[in-house]
Amino acid sequence: MSAEDKIRNKVEELRGKGKAAVGRATDDPDLEAEGRAEETRGNVKQVGEKIKDVFK
Repeated sequence: MSAEDKIRNKVEELRGKGKAAVGRATDDPDLEAEGRAEETRGNVKQVGEKIKDVFK
């Protein structure tokens, strides 16, 4: 289950990076901010998974 969660989190991070890049390229600050937020959520979730792994 943990590997599946890690993959999901990484996909969310990468999707966020893509949105942020498209937002910068199209000069759309809302899309860029949405992408950065999504990327951050993915990063935070990955850190949570790593912490869970440490305590196993």
